[in-house]
Amino acid sequence: MSAIGILAYGSLIDDPGVEIEPYIEARIRDIETPFSIEFARSSATRDGAPTVVPVEDGGAPVKAQILVLKNQIDLGKAEDLLWRRETRNEQTDKHYKKPLNPAPNRMVVEIVNDWQGLKYVLYTKLGANIPDVSADKLSELAIRSARTEAGQEGKDGISYLISTMAHGIVTPLSGDYEKAILMKTKTESLVEALEKLRNE
Repeated sequence: MSAIGILAYGSLIDDPGVEIEPYIEARIRDIETPFSIEFARSSATRDGAPTVVPVEDGGAPVKAQILVLKNQIDLGKAEDLLWRRETRNEQTDKHYKKPLNPAPNRMVVEIVNDWQGLKYVLYTKLGANIPDVSADKLSELAIRSARTEAGQEGKDGISYLISTMAHGIVTPLSGDYEKAILMKTKTESLVEALEKLRNE
């Protein structure tokens, strides 16, 4: 059995971070997440933009990649690297400690054993925090985030949706979510919507 991998099904695909990137040996593409995900979390670090998270109800498995790490990385270091990237603690000496009773807003590193030819595949789990999630509610959050500093930095909800769709990541709400943004911004594409909101 081979090394350790990190499951990427969101921003990790394009932006694994400055710490993880040098340790990526290969990518396993065109797989599906072993759990359902949906745009069900409003991210404080993205000015409220919707992001995908594992969900118990609704959602669906989506296309993903596994970032295969070099053999010199052990499980503890891999957990630290992933946790620091996802909690904006890169290039610090902070270490991941699994919480005994994790709260919905506490980042947890989960492990899938013996999957896709790897001994361990890691992914992060945060609780959903958008109650009664709908395309209308997602579009409101995305548009609002695009008008903030996150929009100028490409960290907003519309940029995030564009990125996920480019990688074939489609949830049950993706299509209606996109349509709601276009309708509310009176535009023909997400790129046009983003440009319009940034310039308002």
